[in-house]
Amino acid sequence: MVERTQPAQVADVHRLARDMPFVTVDVSRNPVYQVGGRSFIFFRNPRPDAFDPVTKDRYDDVIVFWVASEADKQAMVNDPGSPFFTTSHFNGHPSVLLRASRIGELGRTELAELVQDAWLSRASARRSAAWLADHDLV
Repeated sequence: MVERTQPAQVADVHRLARDMPFVTVDVSRNPVYQVGGRSFIFFRNPRPDAFDPVTKDRYDDVIVFWVASEADKQAMVNDPGSPFFTTSHFNGHPSVLLRASRIGELGRTELAELVQDAWLSRASARRSAAWLADHDLV
């Protein structure tokens, strides 16, 4: 049976990312969450590569999440039921994009796993191992 959770909200991204250990936030523009000086989630400015196919308006609500591998990325963006996508700008980059307007398609539990996986993909091996051990995930 699939676990049902509350729909995710943008505020959950901020809370979950801040709650991970050793996180710093650069808010000089759009928020960028980092661990050890390495970004793992950031809120993207409107860019020409991410736009509405009908109106051609640039998306102004794109959130970028790092992923562990290209295989993980492809599984997420190629799932027709998934709200995740990518653009040519991110070819070869281990990340997926999500519009904030579609975040409610994820449950809070799924979003928490996404944030944790993003953090794990960018944290040092020592920090990742410690976090996994603390959460009985090793």
